[in-house]
Amino acid sequence: MSLRKSPTRTPALLASNRRNAQKSTGPRTARGKAWSRLNRFRHGMRSPQYVSFFMALYNAPLGEVSTTVRALLSPMPVIPSTFLETARDAMQADIEICRERVWTLRKREQK
Repeated sequence: MSLRKSPTRTPALLASNRRNAQKSTGPRTARGKAWSRLNRFRHGMRSPQYVSFFMALYNAPLGEVSTTVRALLSPMPVIPSTFLETARDAMQADIEICRERVWTLRKREQK
């Protein structure tokens, strides 16, 4: 139970609220609109865009992950940090796998 008395909604208060609401129209520039669309990515590892991005990286041919990353991220006006971190990790894993395969092939050739 609140001890604070609720404010009386006078016509002046309602009119003031309506005027303030008219000022709040959201982002107006293309960059601002693009940025606000990405709000859902704040915790968006379950978002359809992230899942399709991740699956494209997962299915990319070995040695072609960086090319895939560039192709997927270049049309995006603002790139969420989640995408950048995933792309960085995928490219690093691709490099390590390629190095390991080269090492294994050289090892076999030496035998």
